[in-house]
Amino acid sequence: MGAKSKAGSRRFANYPRLNPLGIGRDISAADLIDQTFMAYNGGRLREAAQLISKKMLPKNGTVGLTLTGALTPAGLGKSCLIPMMKAGFIDWIVSTGANLYHDLHYGLDMKLYAGSPFLDDLELREQSVIRIYDVLFDYDVLLDTDAFVRRVISGPEFQKPMGSDEFHFLLGKYVHERGRKLKLKDSSVLATACECGIPIFTSSPGDSSIGMNVAAMALRDSGLTIDPNRDVNQTAAIVYDAKVRGLASSVFILGGGSPKNFILQTEPQIQEVMGIEESGHDYFLQITDARPDTGGLSGATPAEAVSWGKVDPDTLPDCVVAYVDTTVALPLLTAYLLTRNRPRKAKRLYDRRDKLLGKLSARYLDTGTVTKTKTGRKVAKRTSAKQ
Repeated sequence: MGAKSKAGSRRFANYPRLNPLGIGRDISAADLIDQTFMAYNGGRLREAAQLISKKMLPKNGTVGLTLTGALTPAGLGKSCLIPMMKAGFIDWIVSTGANLYHDLHYGLDMKLYAGSPFLDDLELREQSVIRIYDVLFDYDVLLDTDAFVRRVISGPEFQKPMGSDEFHFLLGKYVHERGRKLKLKDSSVLATACECGIPIFTSSPGDSSIGMNVAAMALRDSGLTIDPNRDVNQTAAIVYDAKVRGLASSVFILGGGSPKNFILQTEPQIQEVMGIEESGHDYFLQITDARPDTGGLSGATPAEAVSWGKVDPDTLPDCVVAYVDTTVALPLLTAYLLTRNRPRKAKRLYDRRDKLLGKLSARYLDTGTVTKTKTGRKVAKRTSAKQ
C-alpha cells in the first residue's frame, strides 16, 4: 500500500466501511438492523438499537420511556411495550392520557379493527364508527370504557388527592383483575405496570378521556384530584436517586410533546429550581418525525437540551435522534432488544415512591433555598458530538 493509500485509510480510521451483507431468507430483525441499516435514518435506527442495548440497559441504569401519539390504538402496547416492560427494559413511563385510555380498550377485551385512512368520515359518523387514521372501532367502545373508568374511580381508595402514578397504579389493578376474569394475558400496559411496579405518569392529566371522566365525577362530589406537584417532584426523585447512586439515567422518547418535556425537565427541577448540582441525563434517544428548526420542544435536539442542563454534555456524542415513524421503529427496536439483551430484574420503582421522594425532599430542604441560587454548570470534556 502506497503512502497516499495509507494516508487515506487514516482519514477514515474512526468509521466502519460501508459494505453490507446481502439479506438472506432467515435473517433476524436484530441482524437485519446491525448488518443492513447503514445510512441515513436507517443508520440512526441502528445507532438507536445499539445505544439501548449496549449502554442504556447494561450496568443497571434507569430507563424512562415517553409515549406520544396514538401508539396503543395501533396495538403497540401489546406487541412492543408489554414485552419490554416484562423484560425489565423499562423502569418508568410518562405518557399522554390518550395512550392510557386507549390501552384500556385492550385491557377490557374490546374490539379495534384495521381499517383505511380513506373512508368517508360522514358515513362513519352516521354508523357510530370512530376513526384514528386507519384504526376503527365502535362508538360503544368509548362509552363502555368511560363507564368502566367512572365506576372504578368511584371506589373509596380514589377519594383523595394523588399523583398520576398512584392513580394509574390503582386503575391498573382493576384492569388486571378484569383481565384475569376475562382470561386475558398481557393485554394492557396499565395492568402490566401495576404487576411490575412500573410508575406511569401523565404530564397533562386533564387532556384525555380519562381526565374528562375524572372531571365529570368531580361534579358528583368525587374526592379524586390528580396532584401535578407530586408528579413533578416524584419524577425528579426517580432521576435523583439513580444519579446519586452512580447509575445512568436514560430517556427513551417516542414522539415528543408534553411527555418529552416532562421527562427531561426532571434535571432542571433538580439543578435550576432545587439548587442541587447535577450533570443531566446520561443517555437521550428519540424516535420522532418533528423538525428541529421550528423551535418546538418535540423537535428539539439533545444538543439543545445540554444548554438547559437536561443532558450530560459528556455523553452527548452517544445521544441519538432517529427520524422514523414510531410504528415502524418500535417493533424493530423491541425485536432487537429481546434478541440481544437478557431480561433485567424489575426495579419496582413504584414500590419505593415514598422513599425516593423523601430522599430528594431531605436534600432540597437541607441545601436548597427560596431565593436565587446558582449551581455549577458542567462543561463537556469532549468536543465532538453527533447532534
